[in-house]
Amino acid sequence: KAELTPADIDFFVFHQANARIIDLAVRKYRIPPEKYYKNIDRYGNTAAASIPLVLSELVEQGRVGPGSRLLLTAFGGGLTWGGAVLEMA
Repeated sequence: KAELTPADIDFFVFHQANARIIDLAVRKYRIPPEKYYKNIDRYGNTAAASIPLVLSELVEQGRVGPGSRLLLTAFGGGLTWGGAVLEMA
């Protein structure tokens, strides 16, 4: 709906519930390693806090900042899911 391709996205921010699901999405959509991040190996599944934690770490590391276009995506029980594209101010 945003009329963007994966190349238009600077960084993909995935809900950190399951490393295998992230790995599957990365392979399926051919997302290069420098465009996504996993911290589940350090924290485990942090539920609703996973995306904010990833964003915080990416900002602290200087990997995203003003003008960065991000795709955020999450899922939950009962086949719920959501996603958003945002540009950081």
